[in-house]
Amino acid sequence: MSDQTHMNGEHDIAPGDEEQHSVGERIVGYVVGLGLALLLTATSFFIAGTDLVWQPSIPVALIVLAIAQMGVHLVFFLHITTGPDNTNNVLALAFGLLVVFLVVGGTVWIMGHLNQNMPPMDQFIRMHS
Repeated sequence: MSDQTHMNGEHDIAPGDEEQHSVGERIVGYVVGLGLALLLTATSFFIAGTDLVWQPSIPVALIVLAIAQMGVHLVFFLHITTGPDNTNNVLALAFGLLVVFLVVGGTVWIMGHLNQNMPPMDQFIRMHS
């Protein structure tokens, strides 16, 4: 991706590809990421606490803003890009997400099935008295 050139001769470089950037350009990238993260965070708090937004759409809006926040963190701070040298990072991220979804999904599944495996409360009290 870095080898492609635009019409004006500049290289197409993703925000995480910093090998060719100076220290000042790196700092600008971090500041832009911080600004976007703060903007998304403030927007989330505003949407959660206002009556200006249609109330049933608030959870969907917060989910969209959370996904956008994750994207900002992945690109600007964790430097996950589409470059060929980031394959291991993307695979590690995918494996981490798989583990998180398995743990959370398994927990929800177990908690959802606890009720049918428990005896009624009156039988439970007779067993322990």
